[in-house]
Amino acid sequence: MKKHNEFNELKALPIPQWDEDDKPRERMVAHGKKSLTNSELIAILLRTGIRGASAIDLAQAILNRSNGSLTDLARLEVSELQKDFKGIGTAKAVTVLAALELGNRMLSEQRTTKDNYAKDSRDLFHIIAPSIVDLPHEEFWAIYLSNHNKVTWKQRISIGGLTNTSVDLRVIFAAALEHRAVSVAVAHNHPSGNLTPSRADKSLTQRLSDAGNLLSIKLVDHLIVGINPDGKADYFSFAENGLL
Repeated sequence: MKKHNEFNELKALPIPQWDEDDKPRERMVAHGKKSLTNSELIAILLRTGIRGASAIDLAQAILNRSNGSLTDLARLEVSELQKDFKGIGTAKAVTVLAALELGNRMLSEQRTTKDNYAKDSRDLFHIIAPSIVDLPHEEFWAIYLSNHNKVTWKQRISIGGLTNTSVDLRVIFAAALEHRAVSVAVAHNHPSGNLTPSRADKSLTQRLSDAGNLLSIKLVDHLIVGINPDGKADYFSFAENGLL
């Protein structure tokens, strides 16, 4: 089998003319999906290459665009892929990004309960992470809970820039009253991947807790989510770290 860092030799050949072991679809059938590299999996999504480059070459170039990080690749927009790679049409760009988004949404299925309950910080993380974990900008969300920790509603409160977002406490607690929430959790993302809470994060958490106490609506947690240095979705919990 030819090594995939030697694909220059294959560049002039369409995939159907490659050796059987070099065809990613055939390799998946024969050896299973775990045997394929990231570039081979993306090549399957692309189906064909562009002029002068095979699907594998194109897939590797796309990965190189994000320094080999699938997380960074998932943050791109369709227009960015089309702009950076002449020959990639809407269909190819949409297919790749749609597949990555499906992978991201798998986080929401990794809960410890089948129903929409949040018994701890990790449950809250799995509920909110698919909405914000890989965004290139900050967003602030609230999750509303019943007396038995059932999630009754969640909503985006605000959208910010790269490093901060403004939060209106009135919006959070107006929705809590509307949905008859007994408690509320809040979450925002750090696009930088640094999950350490800032002074502003701590101050906001205290103000939210104080406002909730006045209304008998407990703030059960504040999560900061993002992609850690190891490339994994992760979180910081104020409750778990004794800051609530």
